[in-house]
Amino acid sequence: MPLDEQAEAFLQRLEEAGGPPLNEMTPTEARAALAATVEESAGDPEPVGSITNRTIPGPLGDIPIRVYTPEGTGPFPALVYFHGGGWVAGDLEMVDPSCTMLTNRVGAVVVSVDYRLAPEHKFPAPLTDCYSATQWVSDNAAELNVDPRRIAVGGDSSGGNLAAAVSVVARDNGTPDLAFQLLFYPVTNLDYETNSYRENGTGYFLTTDMMRWFWGHYLESEDIGRDMRASPLLVEDASGFPPTFVVTAEFDPLRDEGEAYAELLREAGNDVTVKRYDGQIHGFVTRSGIMDKGKQAIEDAATQMRQALGVKSSA
Repeated sequence: MPLDEQAEAFLQRLEEAGGPPLNEMTPTEARAALAATVEESAGDPEPVGSITNRTIPGPLGDIPIRVYTPEGTGPFPALVYFHGGGWVAGDLEMVDPSCTMLTNRVGAVVVSVDYRLAPEHKFPAPLTDCYSATQWVSDNAAELNVDPRRIAVGGDSSGGNLAAAVSVVARDNGTPDLAFQLLFYPVTNLDYETNSYRENGTGYFLTTDMMRWFWGHYLESEDIGRDMRASPLLVEDASGFPPTFVVTAEFDPLRDEGEAYAELLREAGNDVTVKRYDGQIHGFVTRSGIMDKGKQAIEDAATQMRQALGVKSSA
């Protein structure tokens, strides 16, 4: 399919604005630049029942989180959500609109995690924060008005990578018992040789050079990329995972590794749904304020999550 008109307009605005790509910036500059592009395109957050900012303890120190609670009485299912940004950038604000939409459409408590970022905190520090936050939600379900049997993890891009990795660690540790995972165009493998990298490695916002830069900041060395907690596609035993919804984008270098991960899980007997959004580019979900397909992906994700978690209708 041709490039989606709204995605093409976004790329055109980026080109007209000029400026270097993220991989030619310092991490601090890249964080500001990515935040600016998302702020212009994410749309406004929706009203929800309540929003609370707090910190929770973790093995590396306190972890800031934002808790979105829907209207209603509960106990609710929960989604522990990890933002994207290549493990280097991103924050709670970047996914604020997406989290409010998921809160309302699923009827779930959404806990957004402000995990430590690379290169100041390299692998596995971001994963340690994300897993610790997920375990904290399980341990404190009653306080959050959450049903501990219905806890999901999710994220976009590098956040999808972290969600998949949390699922690996949770399965292997036996806790928490996750009920669903939501992966928006996830990073699943340190591999630049896929067809989607060859086809989409330049010209569609996320580039091969950018991914090399992100991975370079996240890992102490490329050898660590073979750790299944960094590259979940390399997990040797892919059985025993919760129901999974994987979203990919046609014009995304990460398309093939996301779909390969879905196929790996499916072949191992897991319940997996994968949907490719034709005409779309990486990051379209967090830009749902200007990309209608981003809204549709969130609606589709909410439907999948309600079915998996036994929610009869949205709150």
